[in-house]
Amino acid sequence: MFARIMAVVMTAILVTVVCLSGVFWITLRNRQIDARLDYLISEAEDIAYLAAGLNRSGLGSLWGDSTQDSLNAKAEKVNREFGAYIAVVDRFGNVMDNVRTAYSEDPEFVNSLSSDNITDALRKVMSGETIRIRLTEGTAPTFTVGVPFVQNNSVTGAVFIQTRAQRVESGLDRILLMIVFVTVGVLVLSGVAIFLFVRHALRPLKKMKEAAGNIAEGDFDVRVDENCGGWELREVSHAFNTMTKKLQGVEEGRKEFVANVSHELRSPITSIHGFAEGMADGVIPPEEHPKYLRLVAEESGRMSVLVNDLLALSRLERDDAKLEMSVFDINEMLRHAVIRRINDMESRNIEISCEPETDPCCVNADRDRIEQVVINLLDNAIKFTPDGGKIVLSSRIRGDKAEITVRDNGCGVAEEDRDKIFERFFTADRAHTAGKGTGLGLSICKRIMDMHGQSLRLLDTDTGAAFRFTLSRAEVQDGNLT
Repeated sequence: MFARIMAVVMTAILVTVVCLSGVFWITLRNRQIDARLDYLISEAEDIAYLAAGLNRSGLGSLWGDSTQDSLNAKAEKVNREFGAYIAVVDRFGNVMDNVRTAYSEDPEFVNSLSSDNITDALRKVMSGETIRIRLTEGTAPTFTVGVPFVQNNSVTGAVFIQTRAQRVESGLDRILLMIVFVTVGVLVLSGVAIFLFVRHALRPLKKMKEAAGNIAEGDFDVRVDENCGGWELREVSHAFNTMTKKLQGVEEGRKEFVANVSHELRSPITSIHGFAEGMADGVIPPEEHPKYLRLVAEESGRMSVLVNDLLALSRLERDDAKLEMSVFDINEMLRHAVIRRINDMESRNIEISCEPETDPCCVNADRDRIEQVVINLLDNAIKFTPDGGKIVLSSRIRGDKAEITVRDNGCGVAEEDRDKIFERFFTADRAHTAGKGTGLGLSICKRIMDMHGQSLRLLDTDTGAAFRFTLSRAEVQDGNLT
């Protein structure tokens, strides 16, 4: 990943620097050529000024005449700097040039000059136009500049300066080499800076990778620093630590679940095994067998309840678990639940009452699942209500919700246990309720209500315990459920 990021960044920098260097090179090259052509035009204008004075008496030989020292000096300067062919032409066709000097210095260049090009240029200049032309004909490219000289507001002649393009463009190779060196230097420095920056920026990711490896090995205590890198990496680090905490909770829950299942199964299995061996070995006399067989049956029943609860919870937590929604009267369901458990309550002299706010109270839910919730909550209330106590089942309407409450006047739930009451295998008073349940009933109820998108909570009460859950209400029209 580090190498890919470096490659992408360096490629982007390379393309940017090369493009900028190319633009800079072209701009600098054009400016230098323009500056040198401007200089040649300036020199041509000086020669034209001097030639205009000579033209009053007719053009003579441009080189070697003592009266033309200034003109000769100017022409020699231009020739020395640019190896140029210089020609002065008047309107009568008289020509002064340095063709002999130019030919002696660079015969190939002089031979490459085209009379047709000069004629075309002369036509433009004699019309009063100052020209600068780059010609590519012949053996080598050339630059031609031309300026008119004027007398009495009319063009009387022209000055031409022609030189190899190489002389005008000379020196650019050094500039290009300098640009290349600067470009390479920028790339090297940028590469080093980007390398150090990216390595520092990705250091949290490296630590995150190491932490992920530790998690894969089962170590969920690892954490990464949430204050390193930019805000994006800080957000990722925070999310990583949050994930690790949740994974740690899941792992602890898994271990606790296995331990709880093992514990809950060990007790009845040990009892059944002991009773069976005692009867088989003759330790338990035959006349006691019925008694211990009943105990075996009770322990088998405990295991059956535990297994059934585990299977029920497992089915509810499956991704494809579905609800069979229907409309029914929750008050009728509460009364049926009381009837099913009336013998248990009468045997302990527990008073039971149903207190509906409205009757009927129609709701839209999965009837079988909600009946399971009601039975579990009622069994829980019976389990913790003392003999002679009281249990109240009530329902009321609150907007588009129906609230169902199961309340008892038992020992209640300790403050330190309130946050854990819906956890798997949690028993509010383990020391005093051994053998009274598996600790899965409330977990099953909570899962069912979550599937309905409704709530189940433990209410604050002065005495006893009260659980309340909500359901979506259904209307009754003309005696029909809707």
